[in-house]
Amino acid sequence: MLRVLVIDESRTRAAEICAGLALAGHQVAAVLASSADLSAQIEAIRPDVILIETDSPSRDTLENLAVMNAAMPRPVIIFAQEGDQETIRAAVKAGVSTYVVDGLDPQRLKPVIDVAVASFDEHQALRTELAAATKKLSERKLVERAKGLLMKSRGMDEAEAYAALRKLAMERAKPMAAVAQDLIDMAKYLL
Repeated sequence: MLRVLVIDESRTRAAEICAGLALAGHQVAAVLASSADLSAQIEAIRPDVILIETDSPSRDTLENLAVMNAAMPRPVIIFAQEGDQETIRAAVKAGVSTYVVDGLDPQRLKPVIDVAVASFDEHQALRTELAAATKKLSERKLVERAKGLLMKSRGMDEAEAYAALRKLAMERAKPMAAVAQDLIDMAKYLL
């Protein structure tokens, strides 16, 4: 059972959404009339999914979603009446997992939520993989720069420079990237 935060300006539509969520086997965590101060609301309510019903998402709503997505990412579903390409692109860029045009059909809630959660999970896995690859590449660049400094200043070949960095990392019980950064920082002052 997922806890769903419902955001809708219309109380009537919000009541229909809540009924549809109950039929789909989900719990309504809260109902809000707007996305103002969304990050604080998310932190307080801690929903699993955010569902927004609107005629067209405002710029403020999308900005609030982008801020929330950076700090506390969650699957976000928008049901809207308008579906121009620019608005959809802005919504996806702000972190919306699923954007459904032509409003909400309570019978479709369960599959739409399932797709949004699956899409969100896949996107988060890709973000994690990208962050790990970026960090690894950055660490490699540091090690290469440090090796270059050792090779130039001490007249070592590449294997000797790598061995010296590795030995220093083991002696200090630090990762090689941290030792490489220390060496690069010291070289700024010494060379």
